[in-house]
Amino acid sequence: MVFSWLRLTELDSGLLLQPWLRHIRRNGDRQVITSGVRTLSVLAPLGPYFPDFLTPPEGAQGLGSALAAIRSTPRHRLREEFGRLEDVRPTPEWTRPLAAGDGESLLELTEALARYHCAVIAPYTDLIEEAVETDRLHRNGVAGSIEGLLRGMWPLMNWRPPVLEVQYAHDRDLHLNGRGLRLVPSYFCRRTPVAFADPELPPTVVYPLHHDWTWQRQLDSGRREQGALAALLGNTRSAVLAAVGAGATTTELAERLGASPSSVSRHTSVLREAGLLTTERQGLSVLHQRTLLGSALLGKN
Repeated sequence: MVFSWLRLTELDSGLLLQPWLRHIRRNGDRQVITSGVRTLSVLAPLGPYFPDFLTPPEGAQGLGSALAAIRSTPRHRLREEFGRLEDVRPTPEWTRPLAAGDGESLLELTEALARYHCAVIAPYTDLIEEAVETDRLHRNGVAGSIEGLLRGMWPLMNWRPPVLEVQYAHDRDLHLNGRGLRLVPSYFCRRTPVAFADPELPPTVVYPLHHDWTWQRQLDSGRREQGALAALLGNTRSAVLAAVGAGATTTELAERLGASPSSVSRHTSVLREAGLLTTERQGLSVLHQRTLLGSALLGKN
């Protein structure tokens, strides 16, 4: 949720997030979304710091556990973290009861976050979970070891034993002191990984997952099941349809399939005329997406 409000408000959220953005803007509850964005923009502003209590480790057990952890945040921690936030950016008057640990205010906050989650995140849970799981499986599969896993984080992170380096606007050192490090792939995180500000919390690094691996998993699965589709469309066009994934440009499709952009353009034109793809221009690029019919042919509905 913290990263999603940034993606909703920035001007260059990336082509792969455009389907999500368009659906949110067309079908989402505008009042709930606007209220959630306003709340998160105050409590988790873009910059070097936002309070750690908003992203509790209990979130690994689901939204309910995360919201319960937020409601039970100790008062001394709230005072400390809101004090640090105030040093970075002045906060409005309505945050004062939260900073003081007022139970009713914490309940209202978690209820607002639950409504925002229902409007912005929940409808896309399957897509998000598939992307997260694909990232995890891919990194574990190619790594073979912890050393390989950490080296495979390049260019997001640079493993220089015994130090894992991350490029970030704020310089700091996090010493594990024998503790483990949790790596969390995030669907809505972009550009650079993020860690908890409090070094006493469980060491955690949240990083942008690799969206392209999701289409590859779909394609590998589809190749085992698309004999009839290949007979109908031809091997190349069925591969193009599968490789589109959650959305892809002509250049991305060419790279994924090892084909020329001109060849991909010819095939996407045929698929579009057949009602299996839609194409929309985004600046200098065009974004291809499967239609409901295209997804149904691939067994994705």
